[in-house]
Amino acid sequence: MKIYKSTQFALGLILIAVLFSNCRKDEQLYDKSDAKLSFSHEIVAFDTVFSTITTATRQLMVYNPYNKAINISSISLAGGTQSPYSINVDGKAGVRFSNVEIRSKDSLYIFIQVNINPSNQNNPFLITDSIVFNTNGNIQDVDLLAFGQDANFIVADTYRQGLPPYKIVSNAGETAIWDNSKPYVIYGYAVIDSAASLQIQAGSRIYLHKNSGIWVYQGGNIQVNGTKEQPVLFRGDRPEEWYSDAAGQWDRIWINEGSQDNVIKHAVIRNAFIGIQAETLEKPMGNKLILENTEIRNASGIGLFSRNYSIDATNNVIVNCGQYCVALTYGGTYSFIHNTIANFWSGSIRQTPAFYFNNYLVSNNTAIANNLTLTFANSIVYGNNINEFEMDTIPQSNVQYLFDHNILKTAYFFSNNSAFVNCKQNVNPLFKDYANYNFELSTSSPAIDAGNTLYIPFAPNDKNEVPRMGNPDMGAFEFSR
Repeated sequence: MKIYKSTQFALGLILIAVLFSNCRKDEQLYDKSDAKLSFSHEIVAFDTVFSTITTATRQLMVYNPYNKAINISSISLAGGTQSPYSINVDGKAGVRFSNVEIRSKDSLYIFIQVNINPSNQNNPFLITDSIVFNTNGNIQDVDLLAFGQDANFIVADTYRQGLPPYKIVSNAGETAIWDNSKPYVIYGYAVIDSAASLQIQAGSRIYLHKNSGIWVYQGGNIQVNGTKEQPVLFRGDRPEEWYSDAAGQWDRIWINEGSQDNVIKHAVIRNAFIGIQAETLEKPMGNKLILENTEIRNASGIGLFSRNYSIDATNNVIVNCGQYCVALTYGGTYSFIHNTIANFWSGSIRQTPAFYFNNYLVSNNTAIANNLTLTFANSIVYGNNINEFEMDTIPQSNVQYLFDHNILKTAYFFSNNSAFVNCKQNVNPLFKDYANYNFELSTSSPAIDAGNTLYIPFAPNDKNEVPRMGNPDMGAFEFSR
């Protein structure tokens, strides 16, 4: 008896489903000439995209507002097969679709991409088209809009085991110059070879694809010559607004030892895994990294990372990184004057300090020490962790450090350490608006006039080129009264 009733119930469900299905198939069409569709957007707009790069997909929803089904005679790109746009309607790609039915009060998805062919134009140009809908003879359209830009593309052409894919952009004995007429888009690593140089002029824009970077190989040299008015930009190659502060979009700027100083001035380095990695691969060759008036922000790993290198850093803002803002490891020689190092990272739980240094590395479970010299003055180390400053040294090498007139947020008790001179501990520097990357000082900041005049000759102007006069302020910015 129970089996019989269960069978009856199942047959009943099948009959209802069939009847419902037949009703949907036989649903009357709205066939009047005044038929109008509704759309989620009147204009589907894309951000600036580079030539030959397909953008992220945009979505358009098409609505049937009627109580009857509606048949769209055609959906087509006005530009046809010559259009830079491509569309996908109901899971099918093409440029024209016929007899597309939408049930009553239902909707349809259309997915759109744009791909721009190279041109000789240096400035952004407008790319337009439209999707045309013919419903019962009634024509409607949705405009498509994108700003495209031609670019210099650097695409890896060398693949070696153990190395990232790369392309040599400056060979031994050469000096390559990148100007600001077109952006540079890098796929893989752009390599400056031994005895070669790369000069990047003010206002240049460098866009790097996922896992891409710039590698200054041993003996190579890089000169980034930005200005306050025209900084050099390094960022990921995704132009969509969502990616403007998405960390980890590209790999790093990797600098090895050489005989000439590497110089990076007035640069903005955003959204990398590691902003700059300065590393001695074998032994020092006498050069240093000169880093001035540069902003490194939103690295998913480390903002500035060194291994046994020499760095002179002045007027830099290194902020909001997933691990360390600055990590100086395995010794080296460092001068940090008037820098703002602040970590308000919110992308994940962070257990590392904003500023860290040590004098060793561990190999085969053995600590190998190296000499360390560090001067850190008129600067700020702060953030949202209890401990944002950490030093980690072992006695097997010569270690010398001086922290002079700084704000340091740290759990380390340094008042009895003579290497810490007039440092303010765990005092809020009161930035103007750190949530929006404004790390200038507010009116009541304890960093105002709290610096040491001894260091003014090393940084006579602040990051905004405001002269430092009298008692300087701590950090990269002078308070503007």
